[in-house]
Amino acid sequence: MNTHHPSKATNVQAIDPVWAAIVQGARDIMVKEPSLSNLVVSTVLNHESFEASLAHRLAERLDHSDVSADLIRQAFHEALEFRPEIGAEARADLAATLERDPACHRAIEPLLFFKGYQAIQTHRFAYALLKAGRRDFALYLQSRSSQVFQVDINPAVKMGRGIMLDHGTGVVIGETAVVGDNVSILQGVTLGGTGKSNQDRHPKIGNGVLIGAGAKVLGNIRVGDCSRIGAGSVVLKEVPPHVTVAGVPAKVIGEAGCAQPALVMDQVVMVHDAAE
Repeated sequence: MNTHHPSKATNVQAIDPVWAAIVQGARDIMVKEPSLSNLVVSTVLNHESFEASLAHRLAERLDHSDVSADLIRQAFHEALEFRPEIGAEARADLAATLERDPACHRAIEPLLFFKGYQAIQTHRFAYALLKAGRRDFALYLQSRSSQVFQVDINPAVKMGRGIMLDHGTGVVIGETAVVGDNVSILQGVTLGGTGKSNQDRHPKIGNGVLIGAGAKVLGNIRVGDCSRIGAGSVVLKEVPPHVTVAGVPAKVIGEAGCAQPALVMDQVVMVHDAAE
């Protein structure tokens, strides 16, 4: 039974299908799992927008005696005013997770449960706050996110849309890295720098790239659009577009296998396919 402003819900569905799907998911959970009612009411049904719900969920997860959830929420709302495109980017990331992760069945699941998704959104808020001049708060969010989600992304990293961190645990992305649109990154991936200079020292990941579990990409090198990095690889040299690289150190072993590897999520590279 819908007791949450049906006319408003209808309007929301017409203009924001992502939020409408999340609201419906929250209502379904209340029916099927009443023990989680407080979670879904406080996170979803008490809010009128996806952005407000997202800020609330992240703040509750990042809450600590050092900085309370209320202060974090306030900072997030200020970040949204400074950089409102966070909302569209977060929707694109959610859609990417729903499309590419076979373990994700409803729009509400990344918002409530998926730490990879939550880590990316925390980074988006930290990036906005850094650009707004609140460097110390941005660094605090990086530190706290690393503790809570086991994902460490420097707040200065430029991140595209439609990003999926599958599982997320152990992902590290350094300060001058750039991640393009529609990229999929699995657990244990490092986009790391070389040297100690303050210059550009981290990888530049193109659009549509798939980076397999445990891969390390080191230095100021370009990974071309729609390429694939095999699990466990160590990439030290530039990767051309539309190829597969694998090994330690990584070498080109063939084509990417499909137009957009990040969407297909096939990270298995057969050794006998290597072009030696």
